[in-house]
Amino acid sequence: MPDAEKPRLDVSQGERLSADDYRQDFRERRWAADGRDSWKLERQQDFQEPRNESWQAFSRGDWGEALRLIDQGRDAHLELSRKAEAHRSQFFRVRVVEKPLTPYLEWELTSLRLRAEVLGKIRVWEPGGISGLTGLEQLEESGPLPEIVTLGGHTLYKVLYDDRGISEGAVRFTDSELVAHWERFIQALYREAEDLLSFFEREVAPLTSLRSR
Repeated sequence: MPDAEKPRLDVSQGERLSADDYRQDFRERRWAADGRDSWKLERQQDFQEPRNESWQAFSRGDWGEALRLIDQGRDAHLELSRKAEAHRSQFFRVRVVEKPLTPYLEWELTSLRLRAEVLGKIRVWEPGGISGLTGLEQLEESGPLPEIVTLGGHTLYKVLYDDRGISEGAVRFTDSELVAHWERFIQALYREAEDLLSFFEREVAPLTSLRSR
C-alpha cells in the first residue's frame, strides 16, 4: 500500500471549468513555473476520446489505422520533450490498471508506450500485480480515486467525465497545500509502480498482436 493517505478533495472549494475552458487553462498554466514537475493520476478503466483520431479508428475496429495515427504523433512528443527540458519541468503519470484489461486500456497503453519511449515518466500501478502492490480497496473505501492532474505545484485539476467516459471539463484548485498533498500521494503511487514499457511488453503486446492479425 502507498506510504501516503489519499488526500481529501472538496469540489465545492474549486472552480468548475467546461471541457474547452479546461483545455485552454491547461495550456496557459502548463509552463507557468520553470523547474517544477507536474503529475497525473488516471484511475478509470474506460474512456471515450472522440477528439482523438487514433481512438476514432480504434473504436470502429481499424487497429492498423489506430497504430499508424499513434506513430504519427512521434514528432509532437519529441517537441514536447525539448520544451520540457527547456523549462526543466517533467510530466509524470501513474496509470492504475486492473485486469483483465479493457479494450480501451489496450489502446491507451499502446498510445502511452510511444510517449514513454520519447518522454519516459510513465508507470503502471497494478494492485496485486507483479510488484505485489496492494491497498486499492483501502484507498477507495470512501469512493474511487479521482482523475487528477497537478501542474508545477500551483494548480490541481479534478478531471470530470460523463457516464460514457467523455470529458466534461474539470474542477480547478489553486491552494498550494492541497496541490502539495496530492503531489505527494501520486508520487507515493509512482514509487511503487512499474515502468510502463516493461508492463506493456509483458501484458499488452501479446493482446495487441492478436488485433494486428
